[in-house]
Amino acid sequence: QVQLMESGGGLVQPGGSLRLSCSASGSGSSINAMAWFRQAPGQEREFVSTLRWSTGHIYYADAVKGRFTISRDRSTSVVSLQMNNLEPADTGVYYCAAGRPIVSSMATMVGYRYWGQGTQVTVSS
Repeated sequence: QVQLMESGGGLVQPGGSLRLSCSASGSGSSINAMAWFRQAPGQEREFVSTLRWSTGHIYYADAVKGRFTISRDRSTSVVSLQMNNLEPADTGVYYCAAGRPIVSSMATMVGYRYWGQGTQVTVSS
């Protein structure tokens, strides 16, 4: 079992920045990738970014490329999402996910077995 805990959400004005963090505890051998998804009110949960531990490969959704950066602290198994130049469309609940997805499922929910409880990000003036 793997437990995930997100932190760092909040309210920010358009153009501002936030940094989300996700700490993983439990059986590390159960996962080889960690990702961020988000869900806006009334919308389906969507992929944001993922990082594959073994290869270091990183993928981003087109909507966040150039603004968001995912990274991992190997010593603490904490994965962070630095979000810059935030837009109102970035508002939603951000979820951390972990699992052993195959390459074709790295940007899909089915690729991840473990999920955090979510943290709210609100971008508004």
